[in-house]
Amino acid sequence: MLKLKWILLCVLPFAIIGITLWVKTESWMNAGKQPAANGKNEYAIILGAKVNGEIPSLSLRYRLEAALNYANEHHHVKFILSGGQGPDEDISEAEAMRRYLVEHGIKEDRLILETASTSTYENIQFSKKLLPASINSVTIITSDFHLARARKIARRLDLESDTVAAKTPKVVKWKLTTRERFALLKTYVFGK
Repeated sequence: MLKLKWILLCVLPFAIIGITLWVKTESWMNAGKQPAANGKNEYAIILGAKVNGEIPSLSLRYRLEAALNYANEHHHVKFILSGGQGPDEDISEAEAMRRYLVEHGIKEDRLILETASTSTYENIQFSKKLLPASINSVTIITSDFHLARARKIARRLDLESDTVAAKTPKVVKWKLTTRERFALLKTYVFGK
């Protein structure tokens, strides 16, 4: 009985910390979706996701569908397509996005490719370099769970942002949101 009490005393603080962090990161992810974009920003950054050969993954396709809807509502907005090429991808994420958007009627002159990034931090950092110097606010288009971290990174890089939230595929939602909680904590601590 005494041993069980000691185990509980040792485990309980970690359980409380874990539950607290779970709830806190959930609230950060929900808050990251606001404010929703309304066309006031001249530029939007679409964050890349996996490409299977030359085909956008379901996550990337959902981001592109959200971007396409936004592009059709706000004809003045230009889009930075941000994502490099991984070792198992035949083309860059940016090129896969360009092909999809052009195939769905978006004019090439609205699209700017950023093909070097390999992380969310680099997506924002490298995309910022493609913006005119006078621009200090953008729209970020990515998966709903990913917006909080992307916006936190943008703020660290002196970019204000609003959002277009793409849905997350149900088949990977638990895995991605759980992984994102750890990435979000890392970003809050280290800034990347």
